[in-house]
Amino acid sequence: MTTPQGSTRPPVLPALLGLGPRAERRRRALPAGILRLPTIGVDIGGTKVVAGVVDGEGKVLEKLRTDTPDKSKSPKVVEDVIVELVLQLADRHDVHAVGVGAAGWVDAERSRVLFAPHLNWRNEPLQQALSERLRFPVIVENDANAAAWAEWRFGAGRGEDHMVMLTLGTGIGGAVVRDGYVDRGKYGLAGEFGHMQVLPGGHRCPCGNRGCWEQYSSGNALVRDARELVAEESPVVQPLLARAGGTVEGITGPLVTAAAKDGDPTAIELLYEVGTWLGVGIANLAAGLDPGRFVIGGGVSEAGDLLLGPARDTFRRTLTGRGFRPEAGIVHAALGNEAGLVGAADLARQVARRFRTIKRRRVERTTADG
Repeated sequence: MTTPQGSTRPPVLPALLGLGPRAERRRRALPAGILRLPTIGVDIGGTKVVAGVVDGEGKVLEKLRTDTPDKSKSPKVVEDVIVELVLQLADRHDVHAVGVGAAGWVDAERSRVLFAPHLNWRNEPLQQALSERLRFPVIVENDANAAAWAEWRFGAGRGEDHMVMLTLGTGIGGAVVRDGYVDRGKYGLAGEFGHMQVLPGGHRCPCGNRGCWEQYSSGNALVRDARELVAEESPVVQPLLARAGGTVEGITGPLVTAAAKDGDPTAIELLYEVGTWLGVGIANLAAGLDPGRFVIGGGVSEAGDLLLGPARDTFRRTLTGRGFRPEAGIVHAALGNEAGLVGAADLARQVARRFRTIKRRRVERTTADG
Protein backbone atom coordinates (compact mmCIF):
# COMPACT_ATOMS: atom_id res chain seq x y z
CA MET A 1 0.00 0.00 0.00
CA THR A 2 1.45 3.34 -1.05
CA THR A 3 1.50 6.16 1.49
CA PRO A 4 1.61 9.80 0.35
CA GLN A 5 4.98 11.41 1.01
CA GLY A 6 4.99 13.39 4.24
CA SER A 7 1.91 11.70 5.65
CA THR A 8 1.73 9.92 8.98
CA ARG A 9 -0.42 6.95 7.99
CA PRO A 10 0.26 4.28 10.67
CA PRO A 11 0.54 0.84 9.09
CA VAL A 12 -1.92 -0.77 11.49
CA LEU A 13 -4.44 2.03 11.84
CA PRO A 14 -7.12 0.68 9.47
CA ALA A 15 -7.04 -2.47 11.59
CA LEU A 16 -7.60 -0.44 14.71
CA LEU A 17 -10.63 1.25 13.23
CA GLY A 18 -12.12 -1.83 11.60
CA LEU A 19 -12.10 -0.42 8.07
CA GLY A 20 -13.04 -3.37 5.85
CA PRO A 21 -12.64 -7.16 6.06
CA ARG A 22 -8.89 -7.16 5.36
CA ALA A 23 -8.39 -4.62 8.13
CA GLU A 24 -10.48 -6.74 10.48
CA ARG A 25 -8.34 -9.80 9.75
CA ARG A 26 -5.22 -7.75 10.47
CA ARG A 27 -6.77 -6.45 13.68
CA ARG A 28 -7.46 -9.99 14.90
CA ALA A 29 -3.89 -10.99 14.03
CA LEU A 30 -2.40 -8.33 16.31
CA PRO A 31 -1.65 -9.24 19.93
CA ALA A 32 -4.35 -7.68 22.09
CA GLY A 33 -1.76 -6.06 24.36
CA ILE A 34 -0.30 -4.06 21.50
CA LEU A 35 -3.61 -2.28 20.99
CA ARG A 36 -3.53 -1.04 24.59
CA LEU A 37 0.07 0.05 24.98
CA PRO A 38 0.29 3.09 27.28
CA THR A 39 2.40 5.89 25.85
CA ILE A 40 3.43 9.38 26.91
CA GLY A 41 2.34 12.53 25.12
CA VAL A 42 4.11 15.84 25.64
CA ASP A 43 2.58 19.19 24.66
CA ILE A 44 5.09 22.04 24.43
CA GLY A 45 4.07 25.67 24.18
CA GLY A 46 5.63 29.03 24.82
CA THR A 47 4.36 29.13 28.41
CA LYS A 48 3.85 25.51 29.50
CA VAL A 49 5.05 21.95 29.07
CA VAL A 50 2.47 19.24 29.81
CA ALA A 51 3.18 15.51 29.77
CA GLY A 52 0.73 12.69 30.33
CA VAL A 53 0.32 8.93 30.14
CA VAL A 54 -2.41 7.96 27.67
CA ASP A 55 -3.97 4.53 27.22
CA GLY A 56 -5.18 2.93 23.99
CA GLU A 57 -8.67 4.46 24.39
CA GLY A 58 -7.32 8.00 24.56
CA LYS A 59 -7.79 8.31 28.33
CA VAL A 60 -5.20 10.35 30.23
CA LEU A 61 -4.08 8.24 33.19
CA GLU A 62 -1.78 10.82 34.78
CA LYS A 63 -0.64 14.28 33.80
CA LEU A 64 2.17 16.59 34.89
CA ARG A 65 2.55 20.26 34.04
CA THR A 66 5.30 22.84 34.46
CA ASP A 67 6.08 26.27 33.11
CA THR A 68 8.23 26.48 30.01
CA PRO A 69 11.63 27.50 31.38
CA ASP A 70 13.04 30.91 30.58
CA LYS A 71 16.81 31.19 30.10
CA SER A 72 16.04 32.32 26.55
CA LYS A 73 14.08 29.06 26.20
CA SER A 74 17.16 27.37 24.79
CA PRO A 75 16.75 23.89 23.26
CA LYS A 76 18.81 22.21 26.00
CA VAL A 77 16.82 23.76 28.85
CA VAL A 78 13.45 22.77 27.36
CA GLU A 79 14.80 19.32 26.53
CA ASP A 80 15.80 18.87 30.19
CA VAL A 81 12.25 19.67 31.29
CA ILE A 82 10.76 17.16 28.83
CA VAL A 83 13.12 14.41 29.97
CA GLU A 84 12.38 15.07 33.64
CA LEU A 85 8.61 14.89 33.16
CA VAL A 86 8.84 11.73 31.04
CA LEU A 87 11.08 9.97 33.56
CA GLN A 88 8.74 10.87 36.43
CA LEU A 89 5.80 9.34 34.60
CA ALA A 90 7.80 6.31 33.46
CA ASP A 91 8.64 5.54 37.09
CA ARG A 92 4.93 4.97 37.76
CA HIS A 93 3.70 3.55 34.44
CA ASP A 94 4.83 0.85 32.01
CA VAL A 95 5.09 3.12 28.96
CA HIS A 96 6.42 2.18 25.52
CA ALA A 97 6.95 5.35 23.47
CA VAL A 98 6.91 9.15 23.67
CA GLY A 99 5.19 11.58 21.32
CA VAL A 100 6.09 15.27 21.48
CA GLY A 101 3.72 17.90 20.10
CA ALA A 102 5.54 21.15 19.39
CA ALA A 103 4.11 24.54 18.44
CA GLY A 104 6.15 25.02 15.30
CA TRP A 105 7.17 23.57 11.97
CA VAL A 106 8.23 19.93 12.10
CA ASP A 107 9.93 18.23 9.16
CA ALA A 108 8.32 15.42 7.17
CA GLU A 109 10.35 12.77 9.03
CA ARG A 110 8.91 13.96 12.36
CA SER A 111 12.37 14.36 13.82
CA ARG A 112 13.41 18.04 13.59
CA VAL A 113 11.69 21.21 14.71
CA LEU A 114 12.50 23.51 11.82
CA PHE A 115 11.13 26.63 13.48
CA ALA A 116 9.25 27.32 16.72
CA PRO A 117 8.06 30.92 17.11
CA HIS A 118 8.01 30.89 20.92
CA LEU A 119 11.15 28.81 21.49
CA ASN A 120 14.72 29.06 20.24
CA TRP A 121 14.37 25.96 18.06
CA ARG A 122 15.80 26.40 14.59
CA ASN A 123 16.34 23.12 12.70
CA GLU A 124 16.59 21.43 16.08
CA PRO A 125 17.11 17.61 16.02
CA LEU A 126 14.71 17.08 18.92
CA GLN A 127 13.82 13.47 18.17
CA GLN A 128 17.47 12.38 18.20
CA ALA A 129 18.28 14.41 21.31
CA LEU A 130 15.41 12.91 23.30
CA SER A 131 15.92 9.37 21.99
CA GLU A 132 19.51 9.43 23.18
CA ARG A 133 18.42 10.36 26.71
CA LEU A 134 15.31 8.19 27.02
CA ARG A 135 14.89 4.44 26.63
CA PHE A 136 11.78 4.79 24.47
CA PRO A 137 11.08 5.40 20.79
CA VAL A 138 10.29 9.09 20.26
CA ILE A 139 8.36 10.96 17.58
CA VAL A 140 8.00 14.73 17.15
CA GLU A 141 4.82 16.20 15.69
CA ASN A 142 3.32 19.63 15.07
CA ASP A 143 0.88 20.39 17.88
CA ALA A 144 -2.08 21.11 15.58
CA ASN A 145 -1.51 17.82 13.74
CA ALA A 146 -1.44 16.01 17.08
CA ALA A 147 -4.66 17.69 18.23
CA ALA A 148 -6.40 16.88 14.95
CA TRP A 149 -5.37 13.24 15.21
CA ALA A 150 -6.77 13.03 18.75
CA GLU A 151 -10.10 14.56 17.72
CA TRP A 152 -10.33 12.21 14.74
CA ARG A 153 -9.52 9.13 16.80
CA PHE A 154 -11.37 9.89 20.02
CA GLY A 155 -13.31 13.16 19.75
CA ALA A 156 -15.45 15.33 17.52
CA GLY A 157 -13.97 13.96 14.29
CA ARG A 158 -14.79 10.28 14.84
CA GLY A 159 -16.43 8.62 11.89
CA GLU A 160 -15.43 11.34 9.40
CA ASP A 161 -12.96 10.26 6.70
CA HIS A 162 -12.00 13.81 5.65
CA MET A 163 -11.67 16.30 8.50
CA VAL A 164 -10.06 19.71 8.94
CA MET A 165 -9.20 20.95 12.42
CA LEU A 166 -8.62 24.57 13.33
CA THR A 167 -7.11 25.57 16.68
CA LEU A 168 -7.86 29.16 17.65
CA GLY A 169 -5.45 30.53 20.20
CA THR A 170 -2.87 33.28 19.93
CA GLY A 171 -3.00 32.52 16.20
CA ILE A 172 -4.68 29.87 14.08
CA GLY A 173 -3.28 26.37 13.78
CA GLY A 174 -4.63 23.83 11.35
CA ALA A 175 -4.42 20.23 10.21
CA VAL A 176 -6.07 17.82 7.79
CA VAL A 177 -6.86 14.17 8.53
CA ARG A 178 -7.92 12.23 5.44
CA ASP A 179 -8.54 8.51 4.96
CA GLY A 180 -6.80 7.62 8.20
CA TYR A 181 -3.64 9.69 7.97
CA VAL A 182 -2.47 13.20 8.76
CA ASP A 183 -1.92 15.02 5.49
CA ARG A 184 1.27 16.89 6.28
CA GLY A 185 2.29 18.01 2.78
CA LYS A 186 5.52 17.16 0.99
CA TYR A 187 7.77 18.99 3.45
CA GLY A 188 5.69 18.48 6.60
CA LEU A 189 4.46 22.09 6.70
CA ALA A 190 0.82 21.78 5.60
CA GLY A 191 -1.95 23.27 7.69
CA GLU A 192 -0.63 26.81 8.20
CA PHE A 193 -4.08 28.14 7.38
CA GLY A 194 -3.74 31.09 9.72
CA HIS A 195 -1.41 32.70 7.21
CA MET A 196 -3.81 32.68 4.28
CA GLN A 197 -4.26 36.28 3.18
CA VAL A 198 -7.87 37.35 3.62
CA LEU A 199 -7.44 41.14 3.46
CA PRO A 200 -4.66 42.53 1.24
CA GLY A 201 -2.92 45.41 2.96
CA GLY A 202 -4.56 44.53 6.28
CA HIS A 203 -3.04 44.19 9.74
CA ARG A 204 0.64 43.33 9.85
CA CYS A 205 1.28 39.72 10.91
CA PRO A 206 4.38 38.50 12.78
CA CYS A 207 5.03 36.20 9.81
CA GLY A 208 5.98 39.34 7.85
CA ASN A 209 2.89 39.59 5.63
CA ARG A 210 -0.25 41.67 5.92
CA GLY A 211 -3.87 40.63 6.15
CA CYS A 212 -3.35 37.06 7.38
CA TRP A 213 -6.49 35.25 8.52
CA GLU A 214 -5.24 34.92 12.10
CA GLN A 215 -5.08 38.71 12.38
CA TYR A 216 -8.89 38.71 12.24
CA SER A 217 -9.99 35.43 13.80
CA SER A 218 -7.82 34.54 16.78
CA GLY A 219 -7.26 35.32 20.43
CA ASN A 220 -4.83 38.09 19.48
CA ALA A 221 -7.43 39.67 17.20
CA LEU A 222 -10.08 39.54 19.92
CA VAL A 223 -7.83 41.22 22.49
CA ARG A 224 -6.43 43.77 20.03
CA ASP A 225 -9.89 44.95 19.02
CA ALA A 226 -11.04 45.25 22.64
CA ARG A 227 -7.95 47.21 23.64
CA GLU A 228 -8.34 49.51 20.62
CA LEU A 229 -11.78 50.46 21.91
CA VAL A 230 -10.19 51.35 25.24
CA ALA A 231 -7.52 53.45 23.51
CA GLU A 232 -10.28 55.32 21.66
CA GLU A 233 -12.05 55.92 25.01
CA SER A 234 -15.22 54.35 23.69
CA PRO A 235 -17.97 54.34 26.33
CA VAL A 236 -19.24 50.94 25.16
CA VAL A 237 -16.11 49.22 26.46
CA GLN A 238 -16.24 50.66 29.99
CA PRO A 239 -17.97 47.62 31.58
CA LEU A 240 -15.34 45.39 30.01
CA LEU A 241 -12.57 47.65 31.29
CA ALA A 242 -14.07 47.62 34.79
CA ARG A 243 -14.14 43.82 34.70
CA ALA A 244 -10.41 43.96 33.84
CA GLY A 245 -9.64 46.00 36.94
CA GLY A 246 -9.44 49.28 35.06
CA THR A 247 -6.27 48.39 33.17
CA VAL A 248 -6.00 47.69 29.46
CA GLU A 249 -3.48 44.93 30.23
CA GLY A 250 -6.19 43.12 32.15
CA ILE A 251 -8.26 42.64 29.02
CA THR A 252 -7.56 39.08 27.83
CA GLY A 253 -9.28 36.61 25.57
CA PRO A 254 -10.74 34.55 28.43
CA LEU A 255 -11.99 37.73 30.11
CA VAL A 256 -13.79 38.88 26.93
CA THR A 257 -15.29 35.40 26.51
CA ALA A 258 -16.51 35.32 30.12
CA ALA A 259 -18.04 38.78 29.71
CA ALA A 260 -19.83 37.69 26.53
CA LYS A 261 -21.27 34.66 28.29
CA ASP A 262 -22.54 37.03 31.00
CA GLY A 263 -24.30 39.10 28.36
CA ASP A 264 -21.91 42.03 27.88
CA PRO A 265 -23.00 43.44 24.48
CA THR A 266 -19.55 44.72 23.49
CA ALA A 267 -17.91 41.40 24.25
CA ILE A 268 -20.63 39.61 22.26
CA GLU A 269 -20.04 41.97 19.33
CA LEU A 270 -16.27 41.39 19.47
CA LEU A 271 -16.75 37.61 19.37
CA TYR A 272 -19.30 37.98 16.58
CA GLU A 273 -16.71 39.76 14.45
CA VAL A 274 -14.08 37.12 15.13
CA GLY A 275 -16.64 34.42 14.31
CA THR A 276 -17.60 36.16 11.07
CA TRP A 277 -13.99 36.15 9.90
CA LEU A 278 -13.75 32.52 10.98
CA GLY A 279 -16.64 31.68 8.66
CA VAL A 280 -14.98 33.50 5.76
CA GLY A 281 -11.79 31.46 6.16
CA ILE A 282 -13.65 28.19 6.57
CA ALA A 283 -15.57 28.86 3.35
CA ASN A 284 -12.23 29.40 1.58
CA LEU A 285 -10.90 26.12 2.97
CA ALA A 286 -14.07 24.31 1.90
CA ALA A 287 -13.58 25.61 -1.64
CA GLY A 288 -10.05 24.24 -1.76
CA LEU A 289 -10.24 21.07 0.35
CA ASP A 290 -13.92 20.03 0.43
CA PRO A 291 -13.81 18.20 3.79
CA GLY A 292 -16.81 16.63 5.47
CA ARG A 293 -16.29 18.30 8.84
CA PHE A 294 -14.51 21.23 10.44
CA VAL A 295 -13.55 20.75 14.09
CA ILE A 296 -12.84 23.99 15.96
CA GLY A 297 -10.62 23.86 19.05
CA GLY A 298 -8.24 26.08 20.98
CA GLY A 299 -8.88 28.56 23.77
CA VAL A 300 -11.03 30.97 21.74
CA SER A 301 -13.42 28.15 20.85
CA GLU A 302 -14.51 28.03 24.51
CA ALA A 303 -16.90 30.83 23.54
CA GLY A 304 -19.03 28.09 21.95
CA ASP A 305 -21.96 29.28 19.84
CA LEU A 306 -21.10 32.93 20.52
CA LEU A 307 -18.24 32.22 18.11
CA LEU A 308 -19.46 29.27 16.06
CA GLY A 309 -22.93 30.68 15.44
CA PRO A 310 -21.70 33.64 13.33
CA ALA A 311 -19.05 31.38 11.79
CA ARG A 312 -21.71 28.94 10.54
CA ASP A 313 -23.90 31.79 9.24
CA THR A 314 -21.04 33.42 7.35
CA PHE A 315 -19.87 30.08 6.02
CA ARG A 316 -23.30 29.39 4.51
CA ARG A 317 -23.47 32.90 3.00
CA THR A 318 -20.01 32.84 1.42
CA LEU A 319 -19.51 29.18 0.46
CA THR A 320 -18.89 28.83 -3.25
CA GLY A 321 -21.73 26.95 -4.97
CA ARG A 322 -23.96 27.42 -1.93
CA GLY A 323 -27.33 25.80 -2.34
CA PHE A 324 -26.04 23.34 -4.93
CA ARG A 325 -23.52 21.32 -2.92
CA PRO A 326 -23.23 19.45 0.37
CA GLU A 327 -22.04 21.60 3.27
CA ALA A 328 -19.43 20.48 5.78
CA GLY A 329 -20.40 20.51 9.43
CA ILE A 330 -18.71 22.95 11.82
CA VAL A 331 -18.43 21.48 15.31
CA HIS A 332 -16.72 22.27 18.57
CA ALA A 333 -13.74 20.10 19.54
CA ALA A 334 -14.44 17.52 22.24
CA LEU A 335 -11.08 16.98 23.95
CA GLY A 336 -10.27 20.52 25.07
CA ASN A 337 -6.69 21.39 25.95
CA GLU A 338 -5.73 17.71 26.25
CA ALA A 339 -6.09 17.07 22.51
CA GLY A 340 -2.45 17.79 21.62
CA LEU A 341 -1.14 15.57 24.40
CA VAL A 342 -3.52 12.71 23.56
CA GLY A 343 -2.78 12.91 19.85
CA ALA A 344 0.99 12.95 20.31
CA ALA A 345 0.75 9.90 22.58
CA ASP A 346 -1.48 8.02 20.15
CA LEU A 347 0.79 8.72 17.19
CA ALA A 348 3.70 7.47 19.28
CA ARG A 349 1.72 4.27 19.91
CA GLN A 350 2.17 3.39 16.24
CA VAL A 351 5.94 3.61 16.73
CA ALA A 352 5.67 1.53 19.91
CA ARG A 353 3.90 -1.23 17.97
CA ARG A 354 6.64 -1.36 15.35
CA PHE A 355 9.30 -1.25 18.07
CA ARG A 356 7.65 -4.12 19.96
CA THR A 357 7.32 -6.17 16.75
CA ILE A 358 10.98 -5.67 15.83
CA LYS A 359 12.08 -6.48 19.37
CA ARG A 360 9.95 -9.64 19.44
CA ARG A 361 11.38 -10.81 16.12
CA ARG A 362 14.91 -10.27 17.39
CA VAL A 363 14.17 -12.34 20.46
CA GLU A 364 12.61 -15.11 18.34
CA ARG A 365 15.60 -15.08 15.98
CA THR A 366 18.06 -15.26 18.89
CA THR A 367 16.11 -18.16 20.45
CA ALA A 368 16.03 -20.04 17.12
CA ASP A 369 19.76 -19.55 16.61
CA GLY A 370 20.39 -20.84 20.09
